[in-house]
This record gives sequence, C-alpha cells and structure tokens, in this order.
Amino acid sequence: MKLRRKTEQSSVDPGAVSLQARNVRFDWIDTPLNWMPDEPIASHVMNSLNLLLPEGERMFCQTFNEALPMVRDEKVREDMIGFIGQESMHAETHNEVLNTVLAGQGIDVEPYVRQAEFLFRKAAGPRPARTEHARRQHLIERLAIIACLEHFFAFLGDWVLNADLEGKDADPRMADLYRWHGAEEVEHRHVAHDVAVYFGAGYLRRAIPMLLVFPLFIVLVARGTKFLVTADPSLPNMGYWRLTMKLFGAMWRGALPGVPSLLWSALSTFNPRYSPESVGSTSQAVAYLATSPAARAIAS
Repeated sequence: MKLRRKTEQSSVDPGAVSLQARNVRFDWIDTPLNWMPDEPIASHVMNSLNLLLPEGERMFCQTFNEALPMVRDEKVREDMIGFIGQESMHAETHNEVLNTVLAGQGIDVEPYVRQAEFLFRKAAGPRPARTEHARRQHLIERLAIIACLEHFFAFLGDWVLNADLEGKDADPRMADLYRWHGAEEVEHRHVAHDVAVYFGAGYLRRAIPMLLVFPLFIVLVARGTKFLVTADPSLPNMGYWRLTMKLFGAMWRGALPGVPSLLWSALSTFNPRYSPESVGSTSQAVAYLATSPAARAIAS
C-alpha cells in the first residue's frame, strides 16, 4: 500500500483553540462527478458521504442543542456552541454538493436521502419518554453514538489532510471541500467525547456503541457507493463482490484509507486511556484552514 504524503503543517502547537464556524464559498459549476478521473470508484466512495452527512450532522446539531441547556461548565458550553456552528455549516455545504453536483448531473438522490432521513431523524433521533430520567438516558445514548461517529470523522479528516489527492489529479474544489471539512473535524475532535463524558457516559457506555457504529458506518458508505456507481452512466453496473475488489485496489493506490488503518482506529477507542487528541494534529488542521481556498474566498 502506498504511503500517504504528509502535507505541509505548522510546527507550532496552537494550544487550545476557540471553535468557530467558518463561512466558505465553493463554485461547483462544471465539477465532474468522477472528480478523481482515474479513480471513479474512490470518487464515489467520497461522494457517498454527501448522501449521509447533511442529515447526520443536522442530527448532531439537534442533539447538542437539546443537551446545551443542561450544561453548566462554561468551557464545555463554549465548545458545544462552536461545534454546532461548524457542523451546521458542514451539513449545508454537503447538501449543496448533493443538489448541485450529484442531482445536478442527473442522479436521483431522493431514494437514498429518504433512508438517511429515517435513520437520523427517527432511529437516531429523540424519542418520547415518560420520565425526565428516561429522556436524559436516551440523550446520553445519542451523545455516545455521536462521539463514536466523530472519532471516524476525525480519522478521515486526518487521512484526507495527508492524502496525495493532487497525485490523483483530483478536482481542487472537491479536494478543498473534504480537507476543509476534515480539518475542522480534527480541530473539534475532542468535543463529542468530552460532552459524552460530561453527561456521565462511562467507558462501557462509550465503547459498546462502537460495536454498532463501526459496521453500520461501513455498510452505509458501501451502500451509498453502490447506489452512485449504479446511477453513474459512465460506469458499468457491478455487484458488491466486484465493487469490493475495486475498492481494495483504490485503497492500495492510496486513493482511499485502508481497511487495516480504519479497523485499528476503531479498536483504539476500546483502550481505557483513549483520548481523541491522539487522532490528527491540531496545528496541521489550523494551518490548512488558514489557507483553504473556500474559506479565503469569503475572507477576500
């Protein structure tokens, strides 16, 4: 498997950062569906995130907004507010890609989007509860699930910041989309974990959801990829076996993160001494965010 190329990063540790939503501007005119021309399957793996992220991150915001009035620690509150702002911007930006790049090129995204809505609004959303205790316990369960998912997003953010997308002739707008998002995931990687702990989610209550979240995350991305490959008129239809072989090929070429690293990352959360700070580099994330073309487009 090819090694990742380390992108330039600041050697200065910025220390604790104040989280804030960054306005971004992307021009999606003429953005190709297969934005890594020689890696169409890898392109669709990452495209599939646009099917999931808008609803998923809206659920994150809804859950944190529900929890926020119960928080008395000012630092935790500050981080939660910054997290909500960033996740809200992520949701709207990926929704724009969904409607402009995917649907805009003739892909009917509604069937998959309806499934994402059911998953995040119904299955993972708030439920009626007879008592305040039951409502709080369900809230803690949702916060623990978010902490698991945020671990994966930080892992993917660290990967994309260091992946040689330029060597794959990646469309620079799409590369910047995933790196901007990934850098903010690395920047706020501790927040969901800290909030779950603040609400009393102990080791088992944080670790056990990973047994569900890890395989479910893989299945959802695989199904989304299959959905997009089937809808892409430039690609032949293929079953899951053939698609899986092509995915392994893309991983070997460095166009996607490898299964061993993803699995090892998931297993690291079962260490009682696990800390989200071990995933990625804040200095690298902040350095990229200072130079992101989409963020600079607003600043200018």
